Amino acid sequence: MNASLIPVQVLYFASVRERMGLSSEKVMVPEGARVSALRQQLCARGEVSQEALSVQKGLRVAVNQSMVQDDVSLSAGDEVAFFPPVTGG
Repeated sequence: MNASLIPVQVLYFASVRERMGLSSEKVMVPEGARVSALRQQLCARGEVSQEALSVQKGLRVAVNQSMVQDDVSLSAGDEVAFFPPVTGG
């Protein structure tokens, strides 16, 4: 049984935006997909995406403006933002 595809809005910030070459895009993912699956789908595009979205770099993720982990499930119309860790005090 095939899962239906749903749209999510993906936003890229700071150095992630610079590497990806765009600030946002609409991406279709399987219904019920987790953030980790979206990240894998984006990384499968090639080396630039893999480098920009690498988990090892401490990349942060927010869904609908709330910080989340990669195991959060996505729903149609969700806004997913990827951005580098922020320092400050």
